[in-house]
Amino acid sequence: MGITVFLGVLTFLASAMLTFTSGYLITSASEMPLNILLLYVPIVGVRFFGIAKPVFHYLERLTSHNTVLKILAEMRVKLYNMLEPQALRIRSRYQTGDLIGTLADDIEHLQDAYIRTIFPTIVSLFLFLSTVVFFGIFDFVFAIWIAFCLSFIVFVYPIISLKILKKNHILLKDKQNHLYQIVTDAIFGISNWIISGRKHHFLSQFSKETSDSSKTEGKIASWNHARIFQLQVITGGIVIFVGLWAGHSAAVGQIMPVYIASFTLIIFPLLEAFLPTSQAIEKIPAYEESLKRLEYIESFKDEKVERKEVASCQDPSIRLKDVSYFYEDVETPAVNQLSLSIPKGKKIAILGKSGAGKSTLLQLLIGAITPKSGFIDIGGHSPNEYGEQIYNLISVLNQKPYLFATTVENNIRLGREDASREEIMEAIKQVKLDQYIQSLPKGLDTQMEETGQRFSGGERQRIALARILLKDTPIVIFDEPTVGLDPKTERELLSTIFETLEGKTLIFITHHLIGMENMDEIYFLDQGEIVMKGTHEELLKMNERYKKLYQLDRGYL
Repeated sequence: MGITVFLGVLTFLASAMLTFTSGYLITSASEMPLNILLLYVPIVGVRFFGIAKPVFHYLERLTSHNTVLKILAEMRVKLYNMLEPQALRIRSRYQTGDLIGTLADDIEHLQDAYIRTIFPTIVSLFLFLSTVVFFGIFDFVFAIWIAFCLSFIVFVYPIISLKILKKNHILLKDKQNHLYQIVTDAIFGISNWIISGRKHHFLSQFSKETSDSSKTEGKIASWNHARIFQLQVITGGIVIFVGLWAGHSAAVGQIMPVYIASFTLIIFPLLEAFLPTSQAIEKIPAYEESLKRLEYIESFKDEKVERKEVASCQDPSIRLKDVSYFYEDVETPAVNQLSLSIPKGKKIAILGKSGAGKSTLLQLLIGAITPKSGFIDIGGHSPNEYGEQIYNLISVLNQKPYLFATTVENNIRLGREDASREEIMEAIKQVKLDQYIQSLPKGLDTQMEETGQRFSGGERQRIALARILLKDTPIVIFDEPTVGLDPKTERELLSTIFETLEGKTLIFITHHLIGMENMDEIYFLDQGEIVMKGTHEELLKMNERYKKLYQLDRGYL
């Protein structure tokens, strides 16, 4: 950074000396010297400084960008190191749009803090002092006057810009962040927007938000145009002052007349260094907003939770005692005084309508969120104590398992990195996908394409199930694993699940009653509380509501 500032100063000094020497050369040549050799030195000086200016500028850009890119690389690594320990809690702490804004905007925005604010400001301050000292050598009084004039460009206008635009820059930052959230939500829910016929509502909302953001940008641009004009007027005044001083100084013999043009022209490249200062300073509030967001993420990094190894967990039984959880700004609890016991090897189903608390219970079990009251015990420890190790204990198969744009083998190997090809084939055989995979020209080396589009919904679920078989965790949670599948595929997948995962603790979180006859216990959640429980047979006999729901699910009514 020091070298960058040094090269920046040399760039403007070379530019200043180029105009100074050029002014001297033009004036000397106009006087028609008796010996042409008197012009050789300024000619060489013009060539030297003419070459030095772009060279120094190139080296300054090369050094500054190299420095900043190194800083940004370290900041990205630091951000990852802040987020990675929070992986389980990402969804409960941040919206996806916030994270995209942080990754794509905040850190990139801080690049400008160095290139457009810190470096130019330091360079202009150094040149400001150099200019005052330079003129002070010839005329102390005029040096004070030029310092006063230049202070309007270097100090007064930056402070004015900062005060005028501070609110607008913060407002623009907030609007851009909000736009990230809107666009992200739209991408995730685009099918719902189209199906519901409300895409025009989204487009009008997005158009309004974009228009508001553009208006704020317009206010900033209007001030920038006005400021540039005002600074140009001040610049013209300074040039006139310097020209008049140089003429007067030559008249009284303080400087040689040949230097009048030199002193007048030298002010132009120096002013070129001073003018960007106000634009550089005004962006400080935007940098502060970016830093606040990064510090907010960093504030969670220091949470200390004792972590436990789970490899030796012999009895992964689950116990919940009076567990409650409230989401922020929501009065009613998502889970309310829930007590539940799931011994090792049991198969249970958690049923309930949307909003009953099923997904919250899943998040609590894997440690993504922490109960507000009560406790959860899995194998003798709370989920939080396990940290990332919880996934050595619990596997989750949800309705849309993510499949990467790589081979079938690589997607399944995510379950266990050191698995052999034979073990992967055995897992595929267990999920009854072996014949289909072998029928493909490239077999296990077949590309899945993005999000696994190469395969049907049932096939994607089986590949995800093969991952779980390789992982071989004692507890497996299924979060609506058959949603979107046709009845035949659904029954086949459930049959495969119960067959391949025999002896493991299975927890089905669903609103679908298909396969309930295979469960050891069924629990109904409503408003975060257990309102009904029993075996499939017991509920069929004793609960008319369950009987009707089951018949509806089977298509009997």
